[in-house]
Amino acid sequence: MAEQKFRVFLQKKGLKLTKERFEILDQILASDRHFDPEELYEKMKANGSKASRASVYRTIPLLAECGIIQEVERISKHAHYEKIHNMPHHDHLICITCGSVTEFFSPTLEMLQSEICQKEKFKSMSHSLEIFGYCAKCEKLNK
Repeated sequence: MAEQKFRVFLQKKGLKLTKERFEILDQILASDRHFDPEELYEKMKANGSKASRASVYRTIPLLAECGIIQEVERISKHAHYEKIHNMPHHDHLICITCGSVTEFFSPTLEMLQSEICQKEKFKSMSHSLEIFGYCAKCEKLNK
């Protein structure tokens, strides 16, 4: 399903359907974790992939534009991503000390966002919510 979506996206943009791009997509789809491009490249290299670092860094924005992945947080000046294709919506709590990410879903927040959009006559296409603070473990260490 994601492979077909990416294939159609690349064709519409007039881009090549390379083996490396689909290897990168397969590696992302096989994982349930957030990732950064360097981690992805290192994992692929360790698994014997011939995909270059440049291919990984050039493919990630294409996958984001296509709607298969999205940037979820920026920690230490580099981006982390997660797959979103066929995944339920959720938001993130991000610890600014250890970098841990907790995913959550709140029907109340979703309803509030819908009410605000309706009141402002705004058509929402997507959103992401990231709350930065301290996880319980790091909060205890800071006291």
